[in-house]
Amino acid sequence: MKEIIITALEDGQRLDRILQRYLSGASSGFIYKMLRKKNITLNGRKASGTEKLAAGDVVRLFFAEETLARFTGKTSVSEYPVTRLDILYEDENILLVNKPAGMLTQKAAPSDVSLNEYVIGYLLESSAITQESLSVFRPSVCNRLDRNTSGIVAAGKTSAGLRELSALFRDRTVHKYYQTLVVGTLSREAQIEGFLTKDEKNNTVTISQEGGDGHLIRTRYVPVAHRKDSDSRHALTLLEVELITGRSHQIRAHLASIGHPVVGDPKYGSSRRNDYFRREYGLKGQFLHSGRLVFPRMEGALQDLSGRQFTAPLPKLFSDILLGEHLI
Repeated sequence: MKEIIITALEDGQRLDRILQRYLSGASSGFIYKMLRKKNITLNGRKASGTEKLAAGDVVRLFFAEETLARFTGKTSVSEYPVTRLDILYEDENILLVNKPAGMLTQKAAPSDVSLNEYVIGYLLESSAITQESLSVFRPSVCNRLDRNTSGIVAAGKTSAGLRELSALFRDRTVHKYYQTLVVGTLSREAQIEGFLTKDEKNNTVTISQEGGDGHLIRTRYVPVAHRKDSDSRHALTLLEVELITGRSHQIRAHLASIGHPVVGDPKYGSSRRNDYFRREYGLKGQFLHSGRLVFPRMEGALQDLSGRQFTAPLPKLFSDILLGEHLI
């Protein structure tokens, strides 16, 4: 017999989903059969699997050891390497991490190691979670940044934290602000709109002013500093950008579509200007940083974040570029 005591990590999850993760080698049909036959019980009683669990609940599996071993998926600790993370904020439910450029937020291929794995490695090392608890709940990041975009990524440490944090990003009630350096002069605050269409095969997007099959996007920007030049092609503007909607490559493609590509952007930028910043500063990707998150008023698992804002400092390379280009 195996006994699973539900903790705050799993609070609020459905019993059948917990069982499907814990018994990863078993079919859902097998799990429901075991529930019907009371080979799996919840708090000593027969369960249907649809029950929402609370911390302190006890799930018992009346299986032979060899059956349990066959159906329980064991995850190797080596899958969750430890690296130094720039933690901006942490409580019992969530983490805010300043992701460096070059690190994936989530895996793009099975062999990848992403921030998701590093977060789990960090939580295992700090004893915030255990190897066994990963069988029933896996902490996860809630928002994605492109590999070469740096800045704030939020992760849920508990089921309640992940659920409520994911809802904030899905409903766009958390406000996301980015710092970016663009080619040309933008002197006034503006909100721009367009329709974004993604080319899945080439992992690029196009922006048009007519709907078609595209998604409506809205992007707001505020000029922070600009450098004029007698040759307008060399002018630069530092912007703070707010995503009103959130689509893949939205900021990069939207700004490029109005003639102000992000400096260093290999997909939508100016190759001539990118070559200059690569030679002068060693910039190999886009100058784009998710620098500020502002949370709404709220209660529940995230009440400690209510009304607060968090900032992530610019990478040193970006600060060096702004200094070298006389923008700070």
